[in-house]
Amino acid sequence: MKGRDTALDGIRACAALGVWLLHVGSNTGVMYREGMYSWMMARLGIAVPVFFLLSGLLLYRPWARAVIEGTPRPALLRYLWRRVLRVMPAYWLVAGLALWAWSSLGWLDWVKWMLLLQNYFPGDPAPDGLYQMWTLPIEMAFYVLLPLLAWALHRWARRGGNPPVRLLAGIAVLPVISVVTVVATREFGQSQLALTLPYNLVFFACGMAMAVLSVWIGHSRVIDALAPQLLVLALILYAVLSTELAGPRTLTLPTLSESLTRMSLEAAIAVLVVAPFALAPRTGSLRHRVLGNPVSAYLGRISYSFFLWHVPVITLQLKLTGAPPFGGDFPSVAVVSLMVSLLLSVGTYHLIEVPALKLARRRSAPALPPAAPAPAPVAPAP
Repeated sequence: MKGRDTALDGIRACAALGVWLLHVGSNTGVMYREGMYSWMMARLGIAVPVFFLLSGLLLYRPWARAVIEGTPRPALLRYLWRRVLRVMPAYWLVAGLALWAWSSLGWLDWVKWMLLLQNYFPGDPAPDGLYQMWTLPIEMAFYVLLPLLAWALHRWARRGGNPPVRLLAGIAVLPVISVVTVVATREFGQSQLALTLPYNLVFFACGMAMAVLSVWIGHSRVIDALAPQLLVLALILYAVLSTELAGPRTLTLPTLSESLTRMSLEAAIAVLVVAPFALAPRTGSLRHRVLGNPVSAYLGRISYSFFLWHVPVITLQLKLTGAPPFGGDFPSVAVVSLMVSLLLSVGTYHLIEVPALKLARRRSAPALPPAAPAPAPVAPAP
């Protein structure tokens, strides 16, 4: 698929807004009230599996194409350099400001946060304004592990007669790792494992499998025809997710069955939401016109900055207004935090993200072939 897929950008925008609404609801206490509306708001964390799935889909696709179509595999150092420039500059800005404003951490804790190592020290509480950052160490761990996974899958797929099928079979092992990690988390009371890549690997694996299918079958007429039904089914499963079957709304540790139910539902919803756009990319369809319009596509492009900024903005707003914990005014917090976060995100995207991406492309662009020598002048015939 050439160029940016604006519909996938639109999905990313919706996911970012979902995370924002989740945090507005939790900080104002609306999320903990009775009623289906509050339960559905509490499950907006489904946005994180969607983000993880999109990472697996978009980042693994070049490696899947190398196996199936024989194209060159991504160069390791170029790939890692681009991932660092994609994530770290904007993160350093926002995390650095929040740490400077609201924490009294020592230099060693600063190093942990600046290097995205905070998840591996579970006894350390998250400073104010940074509790949403737990997802980034998981993303970075996947970025680092992906070349090794891709290498192993490449070798495995090339040993048989049907590389796409063998790729899918190899990827199918990854969700098993997540299930084993969930079991270990609950059986041994190691809740910090939920903040690691193995626990969340199932979502990245779904994206990787979708990457294989997008290269192997391209546009699926079946998915295209069933797209409305798939999206409705995703909504129905989200309603099921918004019940006690998937565990409590609070930070209380869920049971093993609740954890597995939640993981399964979240993976299924993420697949159902993304598949109609990744496996049936028809720009003229209604779903693509809705999610791929210029406004939602632009919001998707700035969604990473929005994800970084919205919690510090909410935190600052609550501190300035003196709102008690879980007692802020939902409408005012929602409106102000949305507007301020969007403005900061636009600035961060254009002043930091875009220059960093340009630097990544410039550094990773292959050298141009040398120009052919000019032909020697032909002597006139006598």
